[in-house]
Amino acid sequence: MKTIKSVYKIGNGPSSSHTVGPFHAAQIFGQRYPQADAFRVTLYGSLAFTGEGHGTGKAIRSALPGIEVVFDREKTDLPHPNTMLFEAMKDGQLIGSNRIFSIGGGSIRIENETSDEEIELYPQKNFTEILKICRERGMNLAQFIFRMEDPSLRQYLQDVWDAMKDSIHRGLNAEGILPGGLGVARKAKTLYQKRCYNESADVTMNRIIAAYAYAVSEENADENIVVTAPTCGSCGVLPAVLYYMQSERGFPEEEILDALAVAGMIGNVIRTNASISGAECGCQAEIGSACSMTAAALASLYGMNIDQIEGLTCDPVKGLVQIPCIERNAVAAMRAISSVNLSRFLYSTRKISFDEVVATMYRTGRDMDEKYRETSHGGLAQIYYAN
Repeated sequence: MKTIKSVYKIGNGPSSSHTVGPFHAAQIFGQRYPQADAFRVTLYGSLAFTGEGHGTGKAIRSALPGIEVVFDREKTDLPHPNTMLFEAMKDGQLIGSNRIFSIGGGSIRIENETSDEEIELYPQKNFTEILKICRERGMNLAQFIFRMEDPSLRQYLQDVWDAMKDSIHRGLNAEGILPGGLGVARKAKTLYQKRCYNESADVTMNRIIAAYAYAVSEENADENIVVTAPTCGSCGVLPAVLYYMQSERGFPEEEILDALAVAGMIGNVIRTNASISGAECGCQAEIGSACSMTAAALASLYGMNIDQIEGLTCDPVKGLVQIPCIERNAVAAMRAISSVNLSRFLYSTRKISFDEVVATMYRTGRDMDEKYRETSHGGLAQIYYAN
């Protein structure tokens, strides 16, 4: 498996696979052909169908000003649902091209090439093998991760955590309508400040965590800086729960960073053995993975272990990461907490391993009709247009 740093990327929303990845791809391609006087990129698959709503063209043009962006919605024989063909021209002649895939979480893969991100850091292939090593060596998961990773990991996670907190703070103070034409109003500030009469402690906790998740997700929808966790579309789940645990329950910074490392490993396992791309496996690969990561982070804070994942289709209305994406972040944050609480009592009775659930998620995602995998052609996106 690769470094867990690949799970967390700081960048502009609204979509890790549709903005962060393509932006990075355009940067790399432009640097390869400084002599070119014109560039063209053709977007295929999910990038073609939802790229306009996700702002893919805008992200690419910000990295390569003046590039021609073509949306090809006809080609279906693709090696990956998020495929891009970059071409460089000089005096009207093609001087170079690369086919690049946005593989989820802001990561890219250039056809027939290997990047630093592709270097195998962990010899273990799945979670079962990792747990076996931890038990044999008497280490917890966080200790294992920091032993295997580069010494710079803790500072990297500190930067990630600072960016997560910044996105919460900005989101809680922002108001107005999100871009894209749906007329979706920001709700985080209202949710955070509006206390119900006779509100119980449990309701307060739910409201505050949901407000944090909304804050980050709305920042993402507004194309501001967020952290993939493991994607932009699911970026609100993990920071919402961890920020609540730090600010309201008093967990220290070092333990939060350990929890981020554990969550990153869960995302890494899913990414290695299945997918974190909504275009490949539906929203179960994004929100479901974020829920699993968050449950694992919370279990780490409590000194526990947990296996959890949930499944959803990916059907963003108008291709925007707003409806139902923002609400799903809040729901998943609460589900992660519920999963950990239930696991306290029932963990020893479980029959299904985390690796089995990951394999099931990937198989289910691949079996899923393409219209439910981030194309805006099915599910809620289709019903919304019909009405």
